[in-house]
Amino acid sequence: MRKLLGKVAIDTRPLKVVAYRRLWLSTVVTAVGSQLTAVAVPKQVYDITGSSGWVGVSAGVALVPLLVFGLWGGAVADVVDRRKLLVVTNAGIALTSVLLWLQAAFDVRNVWLVITLLGLQQVFFAANAPARAASIARLVPADQLPGAVALGSTVMTFGGVFGPMLAGALMPVLGLPTLYLIDSIALTVTMWAVWKLPPMPPLSGVTRRAGLKDVVDGFRYLAVQKILLASFVLDIIAMVFGMPRALFPEMAEVTFGDPPGGGLALGWLFASISLGAMLCGLVSGWTSRVHRHGVGTAVAVVAWGLAMIGFGFSNALWLAVVFLAIGGAADMISMVFRSAILQTAATDEMRGRMQGVFIVVVAGGPRLADLLHGTVGAAIGPGVATALGGAAVVVATVIAVLAIPAVWRYRFTPEPVATIV
Repeated sequence: MRKLLGKVAIDTRPLKVVAYRRLWLSTVVTAVGSQLTAVAVPKQVYDITGSSGWVGVSAGVALVPLLVFGLWGGAVADVVDRRKLLVVTNAGIALTSVLLWLQAAFDVRNVWLVITLLGLQQVFFAANAPARAASIARLVPADQLPGAVALGSTVMTFGGVFGPMLAGALMPVLGLPTLYLIDSIALTVTMWAVWKLPPMPPLSGVTRRAGLKDVVDGFRYLAVQKILLASFVLDIIAMVFGMPRALFPEMAEVTFGDPPGGGLALGWLFASISLGAMLCGLVSGWTSRVHRHGVGTAVAVVAWGLAMIGFGFSNALWLAVVFLAIGGAADMISMVFRSAILQTAATDEMRGRMQGVFIVVVAGGPRLADLLHGTVGAAIGPGVATALGGAAVVVATVIAVLAIPAVWRYRFTPEPVATIV
């Protein structure tokens, strides 16, 4: 039994690397805290305006800096010391959280102030995320990259499951401003872990300013690196065609019997994908022994599509939760292999830019899915729209693999890389 658990349990070897452990611990602390702010901002916007339209505006405003500065931040991460960039951007995220707490604590009730602070926080986050992700390959041996990615993703999904639940429990007792305060304290504490990371300057030894040319060079590099291009295409297919999040409120009420004001079904629908991903992450040790990352990604995306077909045809809540959890597990596997491809197939001088594109895809795909599924669901019904979306994922994935055969041919061969212990 111990040997079996060793083969399937999450790979914890990367945690033996002191530098990676510090980076991971900073992620653990902020995983739940960031979800508190993610719940607090739309709630506060709605409380001030009484309009869901304003909540949508705040999400749109937050998306723009995430897309723009995700690309630019990736370029910066390739030409400066990544540790310094992490320190500066972490400080910026923490400062904006403190400002969000202050405006809530003093009950300013200015919706544009909330939205502006949210947008500013997304600027720092968009520059931070590529540097954080691109640092992993500099901190752990190549054969431990899938395990390192799985460790980070598991705690993020943990935050996605329990953060909103904690926010719902704390808000009536402690008040909305306290959610911002907890996140601010968590971010401030993690500054120590980021500060203690080793220097990670460009391997060329030359630091400089990043400009538009660096961003363009990143896209040119992506165009000729077929396996990297394919990893992004597969993620776009999965998210745009197969993410039915926009249909959850209607399905919770119409299909699963929630009262008009919301109920248990809605909570389960929103939590199930993250729950499946988290549980899969806990038994992801086997991913470190898989070298055909392209095949693993394609199979996982097909599994996601099949799960969404099953979810679309589900008439019982428990069955819907099961299919969504299966989809979350498939998405976790896909993400582990896609991230491993990005870490290993991209050279270090391009790794930040590729992570920037990754952030844009991850942020933009689900929002395009909201528009697509909301429109189609209103026309033909949420269940049918979800099932058709899942079928489109399966068909489009097969077409993508045939069009980009590098997906099926790619094999990961661990080789010594420059790491910092």
